[in-house]
Amino acid sequence: MGHSQAVIIDDNAKNVHVLARLLSTEGVSSLEVTNSSKLETALKQINSVSVIFVDLEMPGVNGYQVLEKLKADNRFKTVPVIAYTVHVSEINVALQKGFDGFLGKPLDADTFPDQLARILNGEAVWETP
Repeated sequence: MGHSQAVIIDDNAKNVHVLARLLSTEGVSSLEVTNSSKLETALKQINSVSVIFVDLEMPGVNGYQVLEKLKADNRFKTVPVIAYTVHVSEINVALQKGFDGFLGKPLDADTFPDQLARILNGEAVWETP
């Protein structure tokens, strides 16, 4: 499979740090975008990415708008885009809007490795804590 890279799009630095650490434990490097206005620039630097995590609540842009941008870009058409949020009630909306998966915050360090493995394997993972 080779080296996996994730993109984390979340304005909360603490959340980004937690997720980045969980990913690196599993051998996945991450590109962190904490300012949605820098998203375009950040995405230009990416050659190959295995998974994209998007927080639904961000100032200036919501996760659904980010999803539309990603899905409109040929490079990310086949990349799973996972909503991750404290608002677990959003799970049905995320499904309707076209997210490929959903992880409720707080992420669980015990179940995350399995969730990640399944996501990278192409499975749809829809889980709330």
